[in-house]
Amino acid sequence: MSRKEAPRAGLLKAALAGKVTNADGAAALHMTVRQFQRLKRRFRDGGLRALVHGLRGRPSNHHSSPNLRDQIATLLTTTYTGFNDVHLTEKLQEVHHLPVSRSTVRRLRRALGQPATRRRRAPKHRRRRPRQAASGSLVQLDGSPFAWLEDRGPALTLLGAIDDATSTLLALHFRPAEDLHGYAVVFHQTFTTHGLPLALYGDRLNVLVRNDRHWTLDEELAGVQHPTHLGRVLQELGIGYIQARSPQAKGRVERLWATLQDRLVSELRLRGLTTRAAANAFLPAFIADFNRRFTQPPENPTPVWRPAPRDLDRILSCRYQRVVARDNTVRLGPRWIQLPPGPGGRPYARPRVELRDLLDGRLLLLADGTRLAAQPSPGPDFVLTPRSAPSADRPRRRPVTRDAVAQSPQDRRSHPAPDSQCPPKSTALVSDAPSHSPWTPAPTHPWKQGITRRGRALAAAWRG
Repeated sequence: MSRKEAPRAGLLKAALAGKVTNADGAAALHMTVRQFQRLKRRFRDGGLRALVHGLRGRPSNHHSSPNLRDQIATLLTTTYTGFNDVHLTEKLQEVHHLPVSRSTVRRLRRALGQPATRRRRAPKHRRRRPRQAASGSLVQLDGSPFAWLEDRGPALTLLGAIDDATSTLLALHFRPAEDLHGYAVVFHQTFTTHGLPLALYGDRLNVLVRNDRHWTLDEELAGVQHPTHLGRVLQELGIGYIQARSPQAKGRVERLWATLQDRLVSELRLRGLTTRAAANAFLPAFIADFNRRFTQPPENPTPVWRPAPRDLDRILSCRYQRVVARDNTVRLGPRWIQLPPGPGGRPYARPRVELRDLLDGRLLLLADGTRLAAQPSPGPDFVLTPRSAPSADRPRRRPVTRDAVAQSPQDRRSHPAPDSQCPPKSTALVSDAPSHSPWTPAPTHPWKQGITRRGRALAAAWRG
């Protein structure tokens, strides 16, 4: 008999003897008068045993059968090793169609002596930042280096983006490291699938923002540093970028990594994926399943996504300013592109053109926004890598001519460059100087001076 049932016997005896009323007994036991009357009849007919609940000592009608418990224990220790309780419950319900709950799975796991996959920490006092009201207002992006394939494959970095208003997983992509190509792929997936957001919230990574202290003269005059390649893409698309000063500032995407490092790793292990290409091929199905479970309704049902432009592939690229060579070619690293003849068969030699290195590996040659030539992609393994700084107006160093090299230091002092501000002191032509004229030291040069008296004395003492 429980502590709740123990004081009932004395009150029921007093009620049967007429010492207390039904109302007083019901008030003392915190029950209704009708329930107290039912207890009196049961106690009068069956005694103390009638006060014990009829299902005491009998198995519950909702208890799990031994076969079901054995089946769950087998799956927990073989196929779904390392799954958390909620994730395992979902698999048992959806894949194996087993009628189990999370508490049942947790109880069986603890009976097997297996610890929880994630350690529960004491809650900390935090100040919550409210979500954005509409979908597309703010997108958080980040990269997470982790053993996503465990010991079955190489170490990878997962790049992703999540909507702040709805927790919708927008894009995921595996890369060997956190680089420009990976973020360009995430941008392309997000912009083509959902649209252009109002702002992005991410780290102060050097492929996204300038985090160096170097300022060129043009940047000092303009009062702002030139953006990176991806920063210029965001400026052209009208997307703002907010730099996070700490990981806690973008907590939504940081909590996303904690979830994916549990769920995604288990899903990749369940399918036996061992390569980066296979893992990237699985990500679209995982994103759809993740959004079906964890997406939240926004406060404002009207989204603010903007449609992506038609020339998104041309905008999402690295841009370089180049000068056309005399053979009408433009070079970018080991690759070069040939220009066709211009109007009237005229060449394009010497003008400055814009060369764009696209995400898929194509090269486009533009002049004043007009496409002049193109080169196909070198292959599916192409990686978009920045070749130089994105500053288009950076002054080029003046080439050194043979005449300038032939000048002696004395000639260069007496014959400055033609574009110098000071007038020349001599009328002699630089071109008249011989290509290898000998240089004679001045009479006052140290090489012409003799040995001093102290030096001669030291030399005599050393010889003597």
